Amino acid sequence: MTAKGTGGPADALRAELAGRADPVRAAQQRAYLHSDLHHLGLSVPDVRRCVTGTRKALGALPAAQVTGLARELWGPPPGAAGPVFEHRLAAVELLVQYVRALRTEDLHQVEELLRECRTWALIDPLAVHCAGAVALREEAAGAVLDRWVADPDFWLRRSALLALLPGIRADRPDLARLTRYADALVEEKEFFLRKALGWTLRELSTRDPQFVLGWVAENDARIAPLTRREALRRIQAA
Repeated sequence: MTAKGTGGPADALRAELAGRADPVRAAQQRAYLHSDLHHLGLSVPDVRRCVTGTRKALGALPAAQVTGLARELWGPPPGAAGPVFEHRLAAVELLVQYVRALRTEDLHQVEELLRECRTWALIDPLAVHCAGAVALREEAAGAVLDRWVADPDFWLRRSALLALLPGIRADRPDLARLTRYADALVEEKEFFLRKALGWTLRELSTRDPQFVLGWVAENDARIAPLTRREALRRIQAA
């Protein structure tokens, strides 16, 4: 995905975000996320409102324009030393709000951003509400997720797993794919993968507790305590 020139809706959106900046909150966010990006200090709802205004002003857009605008927001603004967290969050939200325009072939653009996120705060909404929404709608997207789950980058592996959540929430879980992914990731040492596996199983447990109990029992010797705790939390509470 090639960055476009500046101007137009990207500049307008960046200006609106800057007008809501909160330096105190920005410092807190940066410390909390261990971020090396510049932060403006906006909340997620504030960023979402700004993007919603932009979407309403622009109306329907083809996928190429949506991904192009997202990439423009993703990079450093003119004259800045580096990228801005809220600009990247706005790019994610833009892709989410325009997700119906995206198809399986657009996931390679999403993948480029996923590889550059380096934080759950950007990875998770992009994986769940963008890649996952496309995968729920288009069977061909499953092959993309299958490639991600075997990628050396653990953030891509996390993204593949979390992209199954929309299907679970829509009562259309892909149990065969979830089983393959869970079996592949169960012995991972990375915290964010252990947490994501537990999270995904926890979501499924409210709809299919027997599947979750069976998988946990079958993998008892391999499953990390964090994953087990997260997977069984709702079942135990019930």
